[in-house]
Amino acid sequence: MVDADQTFVIVGGGLAGAKAAETLRAEGFTGRVILICDERDHPYERPPLSKGYLLGKEERDSVFVHEPSWYARNDIELHLGQTVDAVDRAAKTVRFGDDGTLVHYDKLLLATGAEPRRLDIPGTDLAGVHHLRRLAHAERLKGVLTSLGRDNGHLVIAGAGWIGLEVAAAAREYGAEVTVIEPEQTPLHAVLGPELGSLFTELHSEHGVRFRFGVRLTEIVGQDGVVLAARTDDGEEHPAHDVLAAIGAAPRTALAESSGLEIADRAHGGGVVVDERLCTSDPDIYAAGDIASFHLPLFGTRLRVEHWANALNGGPAAARAMLGREVTYDRVPYFFSDQYDLGMEYSGWAPPGSYDEVVLRGDVGKRHFIAFWLKEGRVLAGMNVNVWDVTERIQNLIRARTPVDQEALADPGVPLESLVP
Repeated sequence: MVDADQTFVIVGGGLAGAKAAETLRAEGFTGRVILICDERDHPYERPPLSKGYLLGKEERDSVFVHEPSWYARNDIELHLGQTVDAVDRAAKTVRFGDDGTLVHYDKLLLATGAEPRRLDIPGTDLAGVHHLRRLAHAERLKGVLTSLGRDNGHLVIAGAGWIGLEVAAAAREYGAEVTVIEPEQTPLHAVLGPELGSLFTELHSEHGVRFRFGVRLTEIVGQDGVVLAARTDDGEEHPAHDVLAAIGAAPRTALAESSGLEIADRAHGGGVVVDERLCTSDPDIYAAGDIASFHLPLFGTRLRVEHWANALNGGPAAARAMLGREVTYDRVPYFFSDQYDLGMEYSGWAPPGSYDEVVLRGDVGKRHFIAFWLKEGRVLAGMNVNVWDVTERIQNLIRARTPVDQEALADPGVPLESLVP
């Protein structure tokens, strides 16, 4: 039973936390809502940090989830620049890390997000080594790319994942020289596999990006605090004025772990174990966004999804569950990317080894097509490249969980909806 005397606390001021607070008020909750954000900026969305804002095509204010005055108007107690260092589940309190203040909760949502993985090599303390996760990172990197473009400088990127490739595209648009170091043989190997990863090699190579596959960074060389080069384990030295570490992100689960909540194993991506209602092993604590590890019956496994759509949808779902609403969180994973003149959307989950065939529909050469990853004839995932308004139909094919006619699937003249039983 939820009443006006209750206090709901949200730890984490990203998209998931901000949308959860919004949903609590939209659903009629009149109790206290406390939103705690460890950054001094108001809650914001992360995709623009490596896309429009980084490119200078979007203004800084466009990244924020709500305008600053929205929180006071909706009676959201927003604590910026504050951390929570402990949860006492028995007393149902959270403790602020700066002054030890204790705040009571009736329901608690953990939406602490993820943090960039660090390179464990010499030279990472140099001023020219960067990460991209926060708005402050993007502001700094935007200035770096502007300078590199103006001076014909060199950027070395460790990692050919989504962040690495989007920054590479932005850097080339600024005019910087770019070298990408990737241990796998193609970009995005863990998501797209070798069949479609090569598409992004060609795309970036056409725009002047240099790739070094099958190698790792071993040292960032500098002098007087300035980056001079990056060395790889094949003995080569690559000129660099700046280095971006884009080797993935790790869920920020320290608070959940210290609270004794159940944590998923590394094989399933780590994260805080939640049920279909996004409830943790404690019935009064929920988790959403990058840290939530939820079971997806569609794929028969537990997943932790770091992408924007998971935060956008997970925060509201957790809020409704906190209010006692009926909730089943079973969203098909979704993300998007924009690089040069290529726009794409991906739905589903099909890491290398999980599928036995890739079916292409459309003109791959013109980069206007849809790719489908299949297992025993069933669609596990689909990626539409410069083809729009098909996400719902692709997700319906995934949810159908039945074999499809592959010849029809490859034929652009056959409506996708006709392939769903």
